[in-house]
Amino acid sequence: MTGEKLLRYCLAKPGAWQDEPWDGDIVAKVGPKIFAFLGDGTTVGVKCGTGRDDADEWLARYPDDASVSPYIGRHGWNKLRLAGAIPDDEILEAVDASYDTVVATLPKKDRP
Repeated sequence: MTGEKLLRYCLAKPGAWQDEPWDGDIVAKVGPKIFAFLGDGTTVGVKCGTGRDDADEWLARYPDDASVSPYIGRHGWNKLRLAGAIPDDEILEAVDASYDTVVATLPKKDRP
């Protein structure tokens, strides 16, 4: 999985759009909310559950390729390394789950 392919995958989701809220940090948003931090193209930051307990399952399964996202990790966000031990299909499933979780928090009028 490359960062470019993952960005295309993210932007193909209904209502998804690319933003760069911080210099050099690309994110994918739905409505006003981020569902994937794509950064430098070697990792993706995604919401891996409703809290740290759910997200910690990724750390246990992939200790060398999953880490707690800085600043927002306590809310269930993890950083997953691309082209590592995590299979591409699991990366895509994590992006799908992050997107679905974020969409569910949007007011109904803002949902795609």
